[in-house]
Amino acid sequence: MDRGFGDWPTRHALRNADHTAYVDAVSGATTTWRALEERTNRLADALSRKGVRRGDRVATLTLNSPQMMEIFFAVAKLGAITVPVNFRLSAREVAYVLNDSGAIALFASTSLCDLADAALEEVASVRIRVAVPTAAERAESGEGDYGDLVAGGDPERVERPVDDTDVCVIMYTSGTTGRPKGAMLTHRNFQYNAMNGFGFGDGYNRNDITISSAPLFHIGALGVHTLPFAYVGGSVVITEAFDPSSWLDLVAKYRVTKAFLVPAMWAAVAQAIPAAERDLSSLTFAITGGAPCPIPVIRALHAAGMEFTEGFGMTETSPSVACLQPEDVLEHAGSIGRPLMHVDYRIVEESGREVPVNTVGELCLRGPSIFVGYWDRVDATNEALRDGWFHTGDMAKVDADGYITLVDRKKDMVITGGENVYPIEVELVMYEHPDVQEVAVIGVPDDKWGESVTAVVALRDGATTDAQALREWTLERIAHFKAPREVHLVDALPRNATGKILKRDLRVTYTGSSSQVTR
Repeated sequence: MDRGFGDWPTRHALRNADHTAYVDAVSGATTTWRALEERTNRLADALSRKGVRRGDRVATLTLNSPQMMEIFFAVAKLGAITVPVNFRLSAREVAYVLNDSGAIALFASTSLCDLADAALEEVASVRIRVAVPTAAERAESGEGDYGDLVAGGDPERVERPVDDTDVCVIMYTSGTTGRPKGAMLTHRNFQYNAMNGFGFGDGYNRNDITISSAPLFHIGALGVHTLPFAYVGGSVVITEAFDPSSWLDLVAKYRVTKAFLVPAMWAAVAQAIPAAERDLSSLTFAITGGAPCPIPVIRALHAAGMEFTEGFGMTETSPSVACLQPEDVLEHAGSIGRPLMHVDYRIVEESGREVPVNTVGELCLRGPSIFVGYWDRVDATNEALRDGWFHTGDMAKVDADGYITLVDRKKDMVITGGENVYPIEVELVMYEHPDVQEVAVIGVPDDKWGESVTAVVALRDGATTDAQALREWTLERIAHFKAPREVHLVDALPRNATGKILKRDLRVTYTGSSSQVTR
């Protein structure tokens, strides 16, 4: 029986036992595949003794760490489901994810325990809670409660029935209804996503070393390189946070060969490269996704000796869908590239009929890396998965050579610094303010973040708030990356004849262009 991706450490422990699986960037501690197999077996056994069973949800509110990856593998060995939680969320938002998923266990970094405590005041399902030490704490005094939990487990593999079609991760993504939805991803999804990763340039192999700095609660950091490297038996240097200068130091120290960052992070790296002499010759391949990467950044990375590729993906696709190969990134700038090996696509009109070449329609996807539905959202699942295809909501066209270009986001999503923000979610929060009559949230081009969240607000008669106060009020109730960087007050929002707010007109007013994404 296929035992899912929880079996990957088991197989590598047989094949490459002494090869490095993970490096803790702060302490320098390394974990071999043999050690990872033993530790994940112990953790799986310890969780089993605490009552974690197949299908149970185990949440992580943690900073990047080797321990976070151990949790993924241990939970997978049990046939249970990991729910990574974005630590940038507010307590109310964290509580929503925990309640919606019905999580029975929560691993939380010690530095995030206050956030966890505040969230758990509104959560009844969590009965197991484990503190995970920060990198500094691990370097100074060990692993604390987490280490005790691991040490108390049996090192022999816990035998549980796990099938590759079982859900192993629920990754929450904001929805157009304002309620975040949990995309259910299976062991099979991640296996085929890892194989899709072979289509990025020359692919990955066991001799490759990557560095994981983008947050692992995101499907990009988890699915583009961290899990695919585990699939091939490569090595991952894991950093708790991102600093461009320190990141470059780690690249030089550990001879990192391939790396994934979102465009805003690559832009910071490109600026930091000339600041100090480092041997970066090992880093030959750079990958990005989440938003278009500015051409000057790509040229700077080329000048530093890196091949560069842009990928396109979604939480629901595990995530890799398409990519521009290194030779295409400049010639076909603006395109998301061609589909990867195990992804089928078509572009359709409203009736479901395929459109001709260079004609705009909705991008639909099919393949073994596509999610199986939204957790406890039958209607949303049926809307997204129809006739064997995943309807992405992205409007696109394809040219005669097979290069796909996104022309608009049907769902109006804003991508800021690699974070997905759905305007409706922000709008619903702002509508809670008693002075707000109506609000429209849009994305405007931002040199640093790709796009920034901007709110255009009409106030009620007699309102006493102002733009700055309204922004600060919103910051207290929603994740900071979702809160508008700018708030513009207007008498009324533009609407069409049917009363729909004309966000395209607002983009023209506040950016000079109706387009959402610029390069």
